[in-house]
Amino acid sequence: MRSGMASIALAAYRLAGIAAYPFSGLLFAVRAAKGKEDRARKPERFGYPSLERPDGPLVWVHAASVGETLAVVPLMRELKRRDIHVLLTSGTVTSAEVINRRLGDEVIHQYVPLDVEPAIGRFLNHWKPDAAISVESEIWPTTILELSRRHVPQILVNARISDRSYKRWMNNHGVAEQLFGKLGLVIAQSDLDAERYRDLGAWPVSAAGNIKVDTDAPACDPQLLARYRGQVGKRRTWAAISTFEGEEQAAVMVHRALKAKNDQLTIIVPRHPERADELAAMMVSKGLKVARRSRDDVIGADTDIFLGDTIGEMGLYLRLTEIAFVGRSLMTAEGGQNPLEPAMLGCAVLSGPKVNNFRESYQKLVRCGGAKIIRDAEMLAKAVHFLSTNDLARHKMIDASSECVQNMRGALATTMKGLEPYLNPLTVKARLEPRSQVR
Repeated sequence: MRSGMASIALAAYRLAGIAAYPFSGLLFAVRAAKGKEDRARKPERFGYPSLERPDGPLVWVHAASVGETLAVVPLMRELKRRDIHVLLTSGTVTSAEVINRRLGDEVIHQYVPLDVEPAIGRFLNHWKPDAAISVESEIWPTTILELSRRHVPQILVNARISDRSYKRWMNNHGVAEQLFGKLGLVIAQSDLDAERYRDLGAWPVSAAGNIKVDTDAPACDPQLLARYRGQVGKRRTWAAISTFEGEEQAAVMVHRALKAKNDQLTIIVPRHPERADELAAMMVSKGLKVARRSRDDVIGADTDIFLGDTIGEMGLYLRLTEIAFVGRSLMTAEGGQNPLEPAMLGCAVLSGPKVNNFRESYQKLVRCGGAKIIRDAEMLAKAVHFLSTNDLARHKMIDASSECVQNMRGALATTMKGLEPYLNPLTVKARLEPRSQVR
């Protein structure tokens, strides 16, 4: 049994371009978490718990990123309402900080164990989850196989699969079926995602829409917002958010092209704030004056770029503008980033063409007139200039994006309905058994 599991996991890791298992599987997981570790809690990554398991039913929820974590906050609160304990795992220090700030002791947080048998074994021996829920696209072969061996139901919610991943799995269909066939339920974001998971061997599969639409818009400190709005004054603004390498340079080019025409402030929010020193140096070398949020710099009348080099303040940056370019879509990095947050916060949405990870959301926004796909930096400059100087067109896009997001709501309710066969027995069990408090 174990040797068969190892063979399947080995094949799955090779699909990801990893040569040997389990050692390179360990190296892969360590590499993925490099620079994102909390040293004091590093044993958790090897399956050693830092907290006791409470009595009663417990569901393990895994959300790799901050965005995925925030998307399932309402789902986790529904589990708590049903008297089910929630064990939430994530992979980065940033996500842990957001979880602590947003959820506190509502959930038990641990760093996700590495996808190797000893770590997964220790983790599952201690936590003994009654069900496991993963968010979006997390497929870890050893974890899936070990949960199946222990007869723990595995559910993938808000599931999506990229074109590249789908093609890779389909080219190795036998391995895909042995993994995806062990999922107890897949609730996909779109009909296309659902069809792809069925092709790969998952069953049953349904489509519910994107639960990120049902989350609240990113919050911000109203006093901080008022301060920055006062500093910005009546200047025209636009934002380039969730940017990757090359896209900041494109945003700077747009700013320089528009600077002579408009009293323009450009807001740039890199996806990885640790690149901020390098980005600020690049901007200064081009003769631009930069104000950095992390240093609490004042936005003066001569400030060119407001560099949003902090985590968890997207709600602030988007409330300072009505035009947002969403990155990871124009240069070498591709897949796109979530366009729903700027749409929720009253922005006309611009994006490059490489948005396959959020294809359906962009299709709906473009179709309703709330978003526009641009080909290159020159087209981006023209779009920003047009929207900055044409109030009617800008407000028409903003109204369209807001209405589109409103019409997309409802995925969370559909997801919860799909989960009921798994959750209802746990709720009954929780309410019949005495429980201890989480320590």
